[in-house]
Amino acid sequence: QVQLVESGGGLVQSGGSLRLSCAASRINFSYYTMGWYRQVAGNQRELVATISSGGIINYADSVRDRFTISRDNAKLTVDLQMNSLRFEDTAVYYCNAASILLNRNYWGQGTQVTVSS
Repeated sequence: QVQLVESGGGLVQSGGSLRLSCAASRINFSYYTMGWYRQVAGNQRELVATISSGGIINYADSVRDRFTISRDNAKLTVDLQMNSLRFEDTAVYYCNAASILLNRNYWGQGTQVTVSS
């Protein structure tokens, strides 16, 4: 059974930084685009950033130039470095693994990020 386990969430002041990490297991990592999404209660889950197995990266406009996504194909991890955090970045952040080739889509359990203003 595929597992995605997030870590690194927490409480931070506005302007601060956090680093989220997602560890994948029981997955052929190289077949998956990895991503981070976030959700505020009552709202739809939204894309934050994705990175393909070949390293192609996509960011939401709201986080571009502040967040950096990276992956380690040997360690089966994907990280999200979040700098210059804003109150509006407060959300539950979810790790995602998606493969069009394999028609598979997996989610982690989520980690809370709270930015105090």
